[in-house]
Amino acid sequence: MALVSHTVAPDAFGPAVALSCRECGARTPLAPDFACVECFGPLEVAYELPAGDPEGLRKQIENGPLNIWRYAPLLPVSPDVAERPSLNPGLTKLVKADNLARELGVTGSLYVKDDSGNPTHSFKDRVVAIAVEAARTFGFTTLSCSSTGNLAGAVTAAAARTGLRACVFIPHDLEAGKVVMAAVYGGDVVGIDGNYDDVNRFCSELIGDPAGEGWGFVNVNLRPYYGEGSKTLAYEICEQLGWRIPDQLVIPIASGSQLTKIDKGLKELIALGLVEDKPYKIFGAQAEGCSPVSAAFKAGHDVVRPQKPDTIAKSLAIGNPADGIYVLDIARRTGGAVEDVNDEQVVDAIRLLARTEGIFAETAGGVTVGVLRKLIENGVLDPAAETVVLNTGDGLKTLEAVADAARPTAVIRPTLDSFREAGLA
Repeated sequence: MALVSHTVAPDAFGPAVALSCRECGARTPLAPDFACVECFGPLEVAYELPAGDPEGLRKQIENGPLNIWRYAPLLPVSPDVAERPSLNPGLTKLVKADNLARELGVTGSLYVKDDSGNPTHSFKDRVVAIAVEAARTFGFTTLSCSSTGNLAGAVTAAAARTGLRACVFIPHDLEAGKVVMAAVYGGDVVGIDGNYDDVNRFCSELIGDPAGEGWGFVNVNLRPYYGEGSKTLAYEICEQLGWRIPDQLVIPIASGSQLTKIDKGLKELIALGLVEDKPYKIFGAQAEGCSPVSAAFKAGHDVVRPQKPDTIAKSLAIGNPADGIYVLDIARRTGGAVEDVNDEQVVDAIRLLARTEGIFAETAGGVTVGVLRKLIENGVLDPAAETVVLNTGDGLKTLEAVADAARPTAVIRPTLDSFREAGLA
């Protein structure tokens, strides 16, 4: 597909030097490409990171902006990225979840990385912010994506902020809150009659058609850059823990990119000397109604067999996850696991997190907390080890999931007698 501009400034991608194939290792120049020309494997960003002065780099980060651009020296972005219009996501709360820990029988430190505090209330603002910078550099005029909901909202909001046109594609049956959030920022929101995998296939076709001229699909032709945004979760967690890697992390799986990039971020911090090199375990979380990676892990398979999604956790409903095989590798390499929970357990976990810590998670957060509980009950996750569980979105986006279980305690007349009769005194 032709680009609007081929001119790229020498420092436009900061420390990034090439795209590298995750399968064969072949390198190609930085461009809006996502598949290796040698073996068709997925491409990711390769760097020459600023090594040799970990203390100086640590101070530079700590003195940086109060958002993901504090980590610009480790990302494929221009050094002046913080000066450009952006939603400036990141630096969300790491909540010490003592009440939840007691409820689950956790004796070690338990934290919730609550990414619902981002501008459009999900972690997708991180990945989109990086993709937008790549889109600007390559001269794209339209920002697009295939989305299960959260990404669509992040793209339309970022496009509004940066002056790009937005046109996003979603399954036709998404939760109403996510549709509204994507549409309110302007641009075009297009429902596709099918599931997410159908939407993604359509977008791949559009990229190769003249109608897609000048379009940057954040999770397709800009995917190598987009994925790097998830590394900032690893950076923030470690910085917020006092530059320390936690013993265990529980991470939701949709495409699997978030989990793989968190692992990449942790390895980068170790290589740069910003954190101590130590073992850590990564656990993946899926909904039972869309659990191809969990099924492969439990069966001991190295190949992920696609599934047709059927779950209330629609933000995780990707039946053919692009990074599934890499998730399996990471879970096994780190001594972690991949587990799943059913819809009833998802709702129970949403209510549990809300009741114990005052955090209202969307269904993906219910999946991670539900899997955390299941892993503890099954003796797979060490309750005495320091653990971080991710909540990647706001429960206001998935109200339908808990509407039947979260109703008024009572309806009374405006009198004290009625109050007492209801047993509320």
